Amino acid sequence: MGRFLFAAVMALAAAPAIAQHIPVPVVSAEEAQGQMPDGAEMESRVDGDLNGDGEIDTAFVWRSAEGIDETRGMKVLMAYREETDLGHDPIGEATLDPFPQGSGTLSIRKGVLIFEDLTGGTTATQSTRRYRYDAKQRKMRLIGIDAQRYSRTNSHGTVKLSWNLLDGKQIVERGEPNTSGRGDEALIYSEPEQGVHTSSPVWMENSPDPDTLIDELIAAEGEDRD
Repeated sequence: MGRFLFAAVMALAAAPAIAQHIPVPVVSAEEAQGQMPDGAEMESRVDGDLNGDGEIDTAFVWRSAEGIDETRGMKVLMAYREETDLGHDPIGEATLDPFPQGSGTLSIRKGVLIFEDLTGGTTATQSTRRYRYDAKQRKMRLIGIDAQRYSRTNSHGTVKLSWNLLDGKQIVERGEPNTSGRGDEALIYSEPEQGVHTSSPVWMENSPDPDTLIDELIAAEGEDRD
């Protein structure tokens, strides 16, 4: 019995050690700060897996500090592992409207980065942008955008756009103030307009401005009426 026990102990001692998986450390506040312009402050942040490798990636929105020229942007840092080298690579960034109505919201759902924002004043634009990691290009690709311009006092109509950039499908909805006195709805919507607008891949750094998209819809509507 003793010989068998001794042999088992020696076999275990001779077996190669199983390498432990050391996760890539989550982006620290100091590391994130180093990825922002001088004087910028963190507005919002989300941590999660964007490429399915089990490591934690980070996306954040920054804005210039009070008293500095108004600027604002978004950046994505992806965790990487190369043997014993662990770190984070910037894989996407975008310029944002510098005058939000509160902080933008970031979330990650099934590997998709979602950014929700509200800008403007009494006439405001609510937008949602969705990004997915493209492994071949190692970039964040815009796959969908929703935008709505509306009056916060219901003094004028609204325009809503939903655009799926993967298949090009667009839905446009228009609403006007309910002046009929009938019903409780503040706005009365016309039938949704459906169309297709295909494009080449749009990367995060080339993300269209939601206000510009709405302006183009309004301009097109004016041209149609002429």
